[in-house]
Amino acid sequence: MNGFEYIKIAAERGSKLGLERITELCQKLGNPQNKTKIVHIAGTNGKGSFGAMLSAVLAESGYKIGGFSSPALTDLNDSFRINGESITDDDFNSVMADIIPICENMADKPTEFEVLTAAAYELFSRKNCDIALIECGMGGETDSTNVVEKPLLSVITNIALDHTAFLGNTIEEIARCKAGIIKKSRPVLYGGNKSALDTIRSISQKNGSQLTITDSDRVTVLESDINGVVYSDKVFGRLTSPLIGTYQRSNLANVLTAVEILRNEGMNISENAVKSGISKAVWQGRFEVVSRNPLVIYDGAHNPDGIIQAAESISTYISGKIALLIGVMADKEYGLYPEILGKFIDKAFAVIPDNPRSLDSEILARAFTEKGIDAISCGSVENGLQQALEYAKSRNIPLIALGSLYMYNEFRKCYAFSNISD
Repeated sequence: MNGFEYIKIAAERGSKLGLERITELCQKLGNPQNKTKIVHIAGTNGKGSFGAMLSAVLAESGYKIGGFSSPALTDLNDSFRINGESITDDDFNSVMADIIPICENMADKPTEFEVLTAAAYELFSRKNCDIALIECGMGGETDSTNVVEKPLLSVITNIALDHTAFLGNTIEEIARCKAGIIKKSRPVLYGGNKSALDTIRSISQKNGSQLTITDSDRVTVLESDINGVVYSDKVFGRLTSPLIGTYQRSNLANVLTAVEILRNEGMNISENAVKSGISKAVWQGRFEVVSRNPLVIYDGAHNPDGIIQAAESISTYISGKIALLIGVMADKEYGLYPEILGKFIDKAFAVIPDNPRSLDSEILARAFTEKGIDAISCGSVENGLQQALEYAKSRNIPLIALGSLYMYNEFRKCYAFSNISD
């Protein structure tokens, strides 16, 4: 059995919070999570973009950088990256060949994400990565990535309401959960809003951890269009980035603040490496321009905070109405989305991402029509994309696809098989 086949078996075990299984698994692997310097990243939104930009900067500085994120955007391999490139099938299967027997001998067998987490730590150790950027899957304190003992840096990008059934119903409760990645006497970066700051500060103080709060005004936008953004930073000066969502300004501010902390931790990161890395950083599914003719953009906004930020980006980059393709998970507060997006929408096409947790497209479409917005249920992503593209072309308007990142790969495959050309 290869690693990919085993992951399908592990997925049938469902999702369980807690560190007991991952701790046992990592111990039997020799605790690989403590053999590589780790930047541990939590936050409601922005983790992937933060990781992509910081990884690019560190790679430009000459470091070998591992990256672990979820969900995978295209295939399982791209959850594991080295200097921004997905690992090979052979790399994954080689690591899994040692992990599978351990898992099968455990009384309480680990879940899919726990197996993937252990594989990431083991892989980056074997590949002799200088640093690994590890994203939490959900929350922080009980997330399976949270077995690292002394991270080089703990990062909390922001705090907003999401996964409330698991993490809590208030900002304070969610902040407390995500702040579980803060470790004793290790530096912490917080880049979110002030409503969670007291909680983050209190937990940092209890752990004797130096807390740095990102100055949200350190970065200003000089120029911006769908081809890229030119910024000015108080420390690093003029920077260019191909990542265009308006929310990338705050992500960039977090990255640049992290660079300053890592410099204080002894890392050699030049100003040229910062500028070059930011200019080369790529991250799929975040206000990504999929096509320019017709204009098609995909953004993995999937919770209210993300939808609000996506709406701001639409307002900045798009003039006139849009065709909206949207698919979300059933646990999201989708009833808020019509109010946030309504003024932009000419017609909405609701779809069901290929995931057992997906919301039925009829329910999603109804949420829009009840607010007076023209919307239809399309069922599959393939059917919805075909109808949305035809509609957008007939009206000469952009198509914006929003929703779960679980939909991204399906969307791209369906788009590739369409007859639409750039």
